[in-house]
Amino acid sequence: MAEGSNQSVAYRFFDKIGRMSTSALEEMGRHGVMIAESLYWLIIGPRMNQPVRLGAVFSEMMEIGVRAIGIIGIMAAAIGAMLAIQGIYSLKIFGAEGHVVVGVAFSMVREFAPLITGILVAGRSGSALSARLGTMKINQELDALEVMGINPVRFLVVPSLLASLIMVPVLTFMSMVLGLYAAALYVNAALGMSLAAFFDQTVDVLSVDDLTHGLGKAAIFGILIALIGVLNGFLVKGGAEGVGKATTRSVVQCISAIVVTDMLFALVATF
Repeated sequence: MAEGSNQSVAYRFFDKIGRMSTSALEEMGRHGVMIAESLYWLIIGPRMNQPVRLGAVFSEMMEIGVRAIGIIGIMAAAIGAMLAIQGIYSLKIFGAEGHVVVGVAFSMVREFAPLITGILVAGRSGSALSARLGTMKINQELDALEVMGINPVRFLVVPSLLASLIMVPVLTFMSMVLGLYAAALYVNAALGMSLAAFFDQTVDVLSVDDLTHGLGKAAIFGILIALIGVLNGFLVKGGAEGVGKATTRSVVQCISAIVVTDMLFALVATF
């Protein structure tokens, strides 16, 4: 009896693992198809007299990027000041607080600026994409577009994908500048180091590779946010409750994907 019970538990466990793995692979396949369709409409669309609408791209850039400047700027400045505070506190143990610029510059440019920007955009814009597309699906607006001969991917997905790909790196660069400036202000107040000296050391420490590392991660984060948000919107089922679940799932998946991708980048950079 006990042996049969153990076999049943093991069966359920491996069945659950198998279903989760299949679901994950299926979702990765959907992301791949979405990217392929988006590239198709970007390249082939103009030849078919169905180009991606620039007006829609600029509208999405306003929504994803420009309207997020305030909150991202505040958070970037707070993170920069926090790094300076903790850096000085830690380095005082060794009497090396004058070297705080090195840690702040590397941390802000390579890690914190792209990470905090990606998470904020995911929470703000990724969820909005899912909610908007989910509502359109529930109201059968996506079916109406197809009936009218308008491909939903070209009309809705590609503008969001392009806007996110462009604006997340731009916002990340802004985060780098504001974070470093806030850190410089605190270092100036705490150690008496001038802003010019702070930024001279920052320029000496950082290289073009450090900047491209941070901006490259940001571009990938932008693609992930748009893809996950759009796909969760397209897969909505069950009315308003389904829209709410899709929105929550989108934010969780976006942030998880961003953190895992950031970890992989950090791991690869060590080799």
